[in-house]
Amino acid sequence: MKYKKTKIGVIPENWDVRPIKEITSVVTDYVANGSFASLAENVKYKDEEDVAVLIRLVDYNNNFQGKFVFIDEHAYEFLSKSKLFGNEIIISNVGANVGTVFCCPKLNYKMSLAPNAIMVKFKENDDFYFHWLRGYNGQQMLKSIVTGSAQPKFNKTNFKEMLAPVPPIEEQRKIASILNCIDRKIEINKQINNNLEQQAKALYKDWFFDFSPFSTEGNLPNGWHLGTVGDIIQLHDSKRVPLSGSERDKMEKIYPYYGATSLMDYVDNYLFDGIYLLLGEDGTVIDSLGFPILQYVYGQFWVNNHAHIITGKEGFSVEELYLFFSLTNIKSIVTGAVQQKVSQQNLKKVPAIIPSEQALSAFDEIIQPIFAQIRNLRDENANLSQLRDTLLPKLMSGELDISDIDL
Repeated sequence: MKYKKTKIGVIPENWDVRPIKEITSVVTDYVANGSFASLAENVKYKDEEDVAVLIRLVDYNNNFQGKFVFIDEHAYEFLSKSKLFGNEIIISNVGANVGTVFCCPKLNYKMSLAPNAIMVKFKENDDFYFHWLRGYNGQQMLKSIVTGSAQPKFNKTNFKEMLAPVPPIEEQRKIASILNCIDRKIEINKQINNNLEQQAKALYKDWFFDFSPFSTEGNLPNGWHLGTVGDIIQLHDSKRVPLSGSERDKMEKIYPYYGATSLMDYVDNYLFDGIYLLLGEDGTVIDSLGFPILQYVYGQFWVNNHAHIITGKEGFSVEELYLFFSLTNIKSIVTGAVQQKVSQQNLKKVPAIIPSEQALSAFDEIIQPIFAQIRNLRDENANLSQLRDTLLPKLMSGELDISDIDL
């Protein structure tokens, strides 16, 4: 295959380079619907459920499982230029996570685009450009149009002028097909893990909330007692060390770096080695129903100072603690109106039923194979993600020639 030099780098000779505005059918955002005054007058955000959901970056980060922001029918119709129906490409264009690209899901609500993002539809192959925008080459192009240091951002005008590769449509289809296959397998594994977790939660509820295996007619079985979370957890918060973004940028990306709710980055060293439970301490600490934001983590990793780091005692395994907290509402102990917080002191006061060590041990034998499978599928997804991320720049630059491959 022959190659040529272009403004976006070396690409195959039969590929073109064109501005985004020439290859898209829609580039829109929240403020396309009217002036700031008219938006403020016609669009009121609501915590309680209503007709439509505003799709935000935070919803994507929470896997669309967290607390939504709703709008009523009038606001939804007023925001007619930014309605979402599912599968649209959304790009964060303001803030620390500027350039984050995700695909709009299909929810059981009407949907509209929130502020601080743009929605894009391409004329020919959304899948190809979704992968390109998420990959190294697309991210570098997005970084090139970002302005501002305190509040990084880019606007629609500059985005429309941004250059992008235009392979022949058949090559676009093949590239997207390869990457979509990997993404689909990752998604299937996530669904399996979600089902496994739901099974484990149902079992825990049956054993330790409903007492079904013990025939106690609602009373605590022999050897069980009432206590508090402080009786069943070990906290390792004193070992936490936060790292700034600039510090992490200088590091080789080897070990996971976790924050309050999710994996944030990778760093060149680790603080913990083993299986732990992370429970958000501040920020987004509970979901819309008041249950804690949890992370079941294992291996070698680093944690910043925004998540409690927990292992068990009194016979509780980390897996049993994960299931216990998944089924325990902690809304009453959350403090702070602007910045929510779950303090160590309040966490330790949460009531807990403490089963006998014999019951915990018997239950642990049942759930350990389930969680082993969860870890295996997570590891498989990590390998698949690495494969995808390795292939992505090579496919998007034409370095890997797939023109003769039948797909």
